[in-house]
Amino acid sequence: MIVNVVQESQPDLAEYASVSIAFEVREIMDVIHVSSASRGFGLTPRPATVPYVKDYDAIDGGPRGWPARFNLSHWAFFAARVNGKRVGGAAVVLRAPDVEMVRDRPDVAVLWDIRVAPDARRNGTGTTLLEAAEAWAAAHEARWLEAETQDINAPACRFYERNGFVLRASNPRAYPDLPDETQLLWYKQLR
Repeated sequence: MIVNVVQESQPDLAEYASVSIAFEVREIMDVIHVSSASRGFGLTPRPATVPYVKDYDAIDGGPRGWPARFNLSHWAFFAARVNGKRVGGAAVVLRAPDVEMVRDRPDVAVLWDIRVAPDARRNGTGTTLLEAAEAWAAAHEARWLEAETQDINAPACRFYERNGFVLRASNPRAYPDLPDETQLLWYKQLR
């Protein structure tokens, strides 16, 4: 399968959102402290009591709601297609004064969203999107790429770790409306 990734200058957020971000929660990643100075945290998987489907777009409106919440002029969007069909997307934020994660941090870009259609997962689409996001961030003088996920998203945790990110922060109280989820912040130094 050949995945074609392009940057979208005027993204159609409804089309972007047509790729489901939903995933099945089968494992929870418990955070453990690692004594090595280069790695602050590690993760240990444990089975979910009862597997379930998590869809963050259903909670917060997803990409369709971003224009009402943010000034998207500081965002870059990427589309992944196979044979002309959209199979994924990524959004990167840099130097956006209305996004707390990058406010006053001009050397950090945030991988705000990365999604791959369920039937296109585990074939390199996510890595290809990530590479495009990293190249864009580095070209715009970011030195770090930050990604946020949750302890219930074991596939995302493994993806970030496999692609050179290091888990640097864990916050079990980050989501008042989702008290059973822990925020995990991953960082990767860019070339």
